[in-house]
Amino acid sequence: MVIPKKIRDQLGVEPGSLTYQTVVDGHLEIHFFPPEHNRSLLGILAPFTNVVIQPGEEWAKAKEDAWAAAAKEKFERLDQQS
Repeated sequence: MVIPKKIRDQLGVEPGSLTYQTVVDGHLEIHFFPPEHNRSLLGILAPFTNVVIQPGEEWAKAKEDAWAAAAKEKFERLDQQS
């Protein structure tokens, strides 16, 4: 199957995009997911924060704190649902 370039461009389909196909009410639906990238994300959030975390112990502590906060939030939501 060939998808015309105009449609690929409109949908943002790139070489290496993954597809998920399903049959819905007798027709084919194709969902496109962008390919994995190999670009560095270093600094991508810099315009949105003034927090700077140094590698090493400071980074390990920040990661541990973030995981603890995420787990606490998840369990609080589960408690509220039950």
